[in-house]
Amino acid sequence: MDKVFRALADPSRRRLLDSLRERDGQTLGQLCGQLAMARQSVTQHLAVLEEANLISTVRRSREKLHFLNPVPIYDIQQRWLAPFEQPRLRTLAAIKKSAEERDMTDKPTFVYVTYIHSTPERVWQALTDADLTARYWGHSNVSDWQPGSTWEHLRTDGSGISDVGGKVLTAEPPRRLVVTFEDPAVEVQPAVPSTVTFEIEPWQEIVRLTVTQENLADEEALRMVSLGWPAVMANLKSLLETGHVLPQAPWEMYADQLR
Repeated sequence: MDKVFRALADPSRRRLLDSLRERDGQTLGQLCGQLAMARQSVTQHLAVLEEANLISTVRRSREKLHFLNPVPIYDIQQRWLAPFEQPRLRTLAAIKKSAEERDMTDKPTFVYVTYIHSTPERVWQALTDADLTARYWGHSNVSDWQPGSTWEHLRTDGSGISDVGGKVLTAEPPRRLVVTFEDPAVEVQPAVPSTVTFEIEPWQEIVRLTVTQENLADEEALRMVSLGWPAVMANLKSLLETGHVLPQAPWEMYADQLR
């Protein structure tokens, strides 16, 4: 939290966040155009914001796109604002709706970053091993994880029901996994399915895991994944760092927000 407050204390960094709130997914050059400031200074400000987890980055070819990460701001809202306001403020979904409005054409719809005390190999295994996913996700991810293969997100109750599935588009262990995310219960699938990308990067002595989900159907889908991915990643992080999942599944804590 100290890093967040220090990052927000500078007016130039607040202007950068405002720029991303208005138009998410900008390059360094585009952000420099918003401020009368040298490119090196803007780069330094962005590094401070990224260290505070107020922004996240995704590489697209030779470009590096910057995205607003509303989670620390949500934490501030919960710690300092919500207890004193009536009626209670809307939770993370409403904040993300106002903070992450973006061009829906060719940019990620949702980006989430977490840091895990582990190795890239163990994180990759946690994402692709059916037994491990069953422990922290409540579903088993089943596939041979080869490009072009199918994958299924199977319930662990023995019913054999797949709540989500799709195709493996890219598999580069232990660094990058891209899959389509499709609901098999939907009779007519969208022409362009939603895709999820997992980027696994060594980050000094830990791992930075970036989850990017694109082509979401609508704002309600955005609201759902904005609650879902942080919950799943929190459980994954706990399992890899302590050997145990959280005492209560995080998505159960969000039950009232999902209504």
